Amino acid sequence: MIAQKTFKPEIPATQVTKVLGAKVRYADVGKGRVVVLLHGFLESLEVWFGNNFAQDLAKYYRVIAIDLPGHGKSECIGYVHRMERMAAVVKGVMDELGLRRYTVVGHSMGGYVALAFAEKYPEQVCGLCLFHSGVYADSAGKKVDRERAIRLVKKSPVKYTSALIQNLFAVANVRYFRDEIAWLKRMAAKTKPQGIIAALEGMKVRKNRENVLRYASFPVLMIAGMRDNVIPFEMSEKQKDLAEDQRYLALDKCGHMGFLEQKEKSLKKLKAFCAYTFRKQAEI
Repeated sequence: MIAQKTFKPEIPATQVTKVLGAKVRYADVGKGRVVVLLHGFLESLEVWFGNNFAQDLAKYYRVIAIDLPGHGKSECIGYVHRMERMAAVVKGVMDELGLRRYTVVGHSMGGYVALAFAEKYPEQVCGLCLFHSGVYADSAGKKVDRERAIRLVKKSPVKYTSALIQNLFAVANVRYFRDEIAWLKRMAAKTKPQGIIAALEGMKVRKNRENVLRYASFPVLMIAGMRDNVIPFEMSEKQKDLAEDQRYLALDKCGHMGFLEQKEKSLKKLKAFCAYTFRKQAEI
């Protein structure tokens, strides 16, 4: 059983820059080697700070969390947010900050963006963490689901976002994370329909990126939930050994939100992975 704790999000001050003609919000906390956190679909950078996950990581590293286009307080960059274009936005923020090498962590859709980033800008990547994410393109059936979702968003966005958020947690965990789920639903409800649809369109057309891992010149960490309703655990198991230098964490009693459902295990693994990526980079 997971003990219910008081949930009081503490969100840091954020900044805004302009990339590809659009305003992009980010948070910059901590000092040292740099870790980039990319949130998932219908989330914003706050998701990393809600239970002090990012704050605890920032005790060891400089953490940059970015609102992806059309999410949080970042503006849309078009009607289709392709993963490559969102990766270019991330690169623009990092260039604005004068940062050249970092470990990139992507949750769910953020993982798709992280993969596109690693493909386009491998020289910037010290390490890549896919947090409940995957390398495979949408199946034909999944594309149909995306189209159905787009129609629902156009009709009733709040109904769509509320149902999706509930599904992110393992069924057995829902009662223990009522406050977090309510918070995430409020976060998702603030996402404008254009941003939701642009992301759905972008995910629908994203390509298979198995080769990004197969030929990765950097270490890879994959964190999976054994009760994930979004990224089936069988899919995570299938891709856990694609990279030559790859680590893997399977979280029992966990759905799609490991940094909330299994914070301590996730944080411990990610901290160790970041230390390894930066140590390896220093040896080059």
